[in-house]
Amino acid sequence: LNSDYQFHNFVAAPSNNEAFAAAERVSGGHFFADSNPLLIYGGTGLGKSHLMHAAGNALRRNGRTAMMFMNAEQYVNEFLAALAGKTQKAFSNRLRSVDALLIDDVQFLGGKTQSQAEFFHTFNELIDKKRQIIMTCDRYPKEIEGLEARLKSRFGAGLTVSVRAPEPETRYAILKSKAKEQHFNLPDDVAFFIAENINSNVRDLEGALKKVIFQCQVIKGDTEATIAITKAALYDQLQIQKNQSNVDNIQKVVAQYHSISIGDLLSASRRKNLADPRMMAMALTRELTDMSLKSIAESFHRKDHSTVLNAIENVEERRKNDLRFREEYETIKAIITG
Repeated sequence: LNSDYQFHNFVAAPSNNEAFAAAERVSGGHFFADSNPLLIYGGTGLGKSHLMHAAGNALRRNGRTAMMFMNAEQYVNEFLAALAGKTQKAFSNRLRSVDALLIDDVQFLGGKTQSQAEFFHTFNELIDKKRQIIMTCDRYPKEIEGLEARLKSRFGAGLTVSVRAPEPETRYAILKSKAKEQHFNLPDDVAFFIAENINSNVRDLEGALKKVIFQCQVIKGDTEATIAITKAALYDQLQIQKNQSNVDNIQKVVAQYHSISIGDLLSASRRKNLADPRMMAMALTRELTDMSLKSIAESFHRKDHSTVLNAIENVEERRKNDLRFREEYETIKAIITG
């Protein structure tokens, strides 16, 4: 476990409040069957691992000393090594004797049939023993390709919570908090500039702040941060983010996320599994680029820009009223801008 990741230095916000509360709850010293397993899902760099480590550190302080943390890729590799070395029983016993099991990036189990079978039995035994299981995933578990139905069912039987891309106010608060940790004076206008322009994830925000600090303290010789210095320090990062936010890349990411082809995305089909991603891609193009409605329509092989306008309005309505849809939209947006 990484001892730097604690609850007190995690910036709680509307985009992650539910996940923060759930992680605190399961690590508080009492066992809650309705929160076992706890699965936290969302895009890259949004704080899932921070919450998992914070929960693990709290569980250890509360007497759960036999703690096992590993990412799913490590789990698969160790399991295959145990199979090859005929030490599978020892591997199983090691995992099934812990007080709490923390598995990061569980989507990596997708398509790994033997590893899934082993994990299924380990999972069941720990649940029966009332041992806490915490997992993270980059998407809603039922959407993991190649994950067996029985594991999807088990994962969904506990508490599933999401983390979304932080809103500008949260990004600002994160920057101010991280700057304070590093004893760096970050002026409000500079913090707002970074928060407005680095809108992908927390990891990218931290990287941007480190570049600004390096520019001010090392290159400029302890100069106070300004917008001009910040623009120079983040030039490459801002350019990359701008280049990723083009219509071709947006279409590619949306199609890959929904496991459809670009041809399907641009087709005239009104089937829901194609129409929903198409509307989402149109709305993301409108939000992330400066393209006109007419240009967006042409990029999606549509004759009339009113189709794009209807898609944008539909997406906005669903983002307000459909939590799952909003989370999916924010996850894809984070992938594009990340």
